[in-house]
Amino acid sequence: MIDVSCALITGHNGKVLVAQRSSVMRLPLKWEFPGGKVEPGETPEECLLRELAEELGVVVEIVKAMAPHEHAEIRLIPFVCVIRLGEIKLAEHAAFRWLGPDEMNTVDWAEADIPVVQQYLDGLKGT
Repeated sequence: MIDVSCALITGHNGKVLVAQRSSVMRLPLKWEFPGGKVEPGETPEECLLRELAEELGVVVEIVKAMAPHEHAEIRLIPFVCVIRLGEIKLAEHAAFRWLGPDEMNTVDWAEADIPVVQQYLDGLKGT
């Protein structure tokens, strides 16, 4: 099982940042919550801070952890975050968008992220 941290970066009038994988990445052009693999000796939180600095050029504050989800060989560990420093500059992804709750199902998600989307939307509804 590979641990992967991901960020649901909130802001922009209740919208969440999503990133589109580049055409040369595995699962090309699928949308995902940004993040990456947890390295040996690293906590999921440390991983997330490192990956977001590398991939997006931002410093985030982790607001809360969400329940992990397992898909195939990946354990996706999501965190709700806010940007504290920096402007988004894509280093690996093809694009990014800010999506409101009503727009979350309009993009072609990487399969592992779909349960995280649903968990987030359920949390907004209080279920």
